[in-house]
This record gives sequence, C-alpha cells and structure tokens, in this order.
Amino acid sequence: MKKAILVVSFGTTHLDTLEKTIVKVENKIRSKFKDYEVFRAFTSHIIIKRLVKNNGIKVETPEEMLEKLYEKGYDEVILEPLHVIGGEEFDYIKNVYNLYKDKFKVIKLARPLLYFEGEEERVKDYTNFVKVLKNILPECESYVLVGHGTMHPQGTAYWALQSMLIDNDMENILIGTVEGYPGPEQVLKRLKKLGAKKVLIAPMMLVAGDHAKNDIAGDDEDSWKNMLEAEGFKVEVFLRGLGEFDEIENLYINHLEDAILGNFESLGKTKKGVKK
Repeated sequence: MKKAILVVSFGTTHLDTLEKTIVKVENKIRSKFKDYEVFRAFTSHIIIKRLVKNNGIKVETPEEMLEKLYEKGYDEVILEPLHVIGGEEFDYIKNVYNLYKDKFKVIKLARPLLYFEGEEERVKDYTNFVKVLKNILPECESYVLVGHGTMHPQGTAYWALQSMLIDNDMENILIGTVEGYPGPEQVLKRLKKLGAKKVLIAPMMLVAGDHAKNDIAGDDEDSWKNMLEAEGFKVEVFLRGLGEFDEIENLYINHLEDAILGNFESLGKTKKGVKK
C-alpha cells in the first residue's frame, strides 16, 4: 500500500528559516515514519506565488498536492498541519480534507500545536507546550511571546495559553499578537503591572519570517521591539521560530502519531443532527 504524509504549513518566503524549521520537521518525520513518503504543501497562496516569482520554487497548495497523490495511486494519506492554532488556515485544511476524504482508502488529519486540553489525561496540548517553553526560553526577567493573531473564534487559544501560564506560576510570560487581541496595548499594561524592567521578546510562530523580522523586531517605530523600548523597557530579541526546537518538533510528531493511530478522533465532536 502506498502511504504518504503531507506536511502542511502556512509557508514562508524566507529561505533561511524555511531550512531551520519546515525542512527540519519534514526530515524528522521522514526519519521516524519510514513506511511513508513525505510531501509538502503551503496554505498561503501569496507565499506560493512569491516563491515562484522570486526564487523559482514551486510549492503546491493542499488540494493540488492531494490531487497529485490521488493520481499517483496513494492509498493512505496523513495530513500533518504545522500551524500553531486551529484558526482559518486549519479550517482551509479541513475543507480540503473533506473534499478528498472519499478518494483515498485512508485519509486522516492531525491537529495543530494548540488544540485540546481537558479531561483526557493523554491529550494536554497546552500543558505540553507550557512545559516545553520552560526549556527553550533563555533566562530573563519577563517575556513577551508574539503570535500571528486572528479574527477566527480560535483566537481564544492565545488567552487559553495565557491562562495556562498563570496556572503554572509563569505570570512573567505574556502572550501578544501581531493581528488581533491581545495587542501591544494590553501587553504593555500587564508588563507594567508586573513591574518588569527587562523583557525578552520572541515570535510564537513556526518560522521566524516576515512577521518576526519586521513586525516584532524591525526598525519601524511600530514594531513590538521599538514600542516596548519607547515605554522604557530594556528589550532582548530572541529571533527563533518554534520549528527550530526539537522539543516543539516532537509535539507535532506526537500529534501525527495520534492521527495515524486514530487516537482522539471523536474527541470534541458530536453526531447529533447528522443523518444516518
């Protein structure tokens, strides 16, 4: 039986961080799941177009790649998203999954980095992420982790993470977003309440690409770094994407393994209102 793992990320035009993150994760998956061939897709159509235009690099969309796998006669496909939360881009992947779910003998969809947290002892995505943060962040008085942000209802994942940090006595780690809530105003208010003087700022994103280099650490006065410095904070920039860390990669691989084994397939779902 021909089997494939399709690793799906938002993508990046920054080839340096592409190698450090997405390619690194793909290679780790390739070495662990030797019965599967590993393929790549990006959900950002803008990034896909820019890569072709500027670098001559062609990356398929999820639906383009699934169509190719179908035409090549693959029987089993596992979709592995490298997104941080289950927002708009994950909805896109789910839509494509539903389009192709009847074309393969087996097709499964893994979950993003932050998705489940609840009664099931074996599925604590937020708890596991918080444990990893303790190991990968350099020593500092306080921290601001900046995610992408979204208007999608799953934007509440950022607040759920903040709550989890507080529950674990890690109130000095604050979550902000480039687009959405919480933004700089809310984070600044909480930093001042902490009485912090020195802040380490880092992207809470898979790759340290455009948002990290410009919106977070850029030279413009409205970058997160410059806004914090303008308020009197001594700022240290930690410009590394989450995908650079082995501990984060292992979380994604655990989610992939759950999907292959069929773990938690019915968790958070209902059959009510569905015709038999």
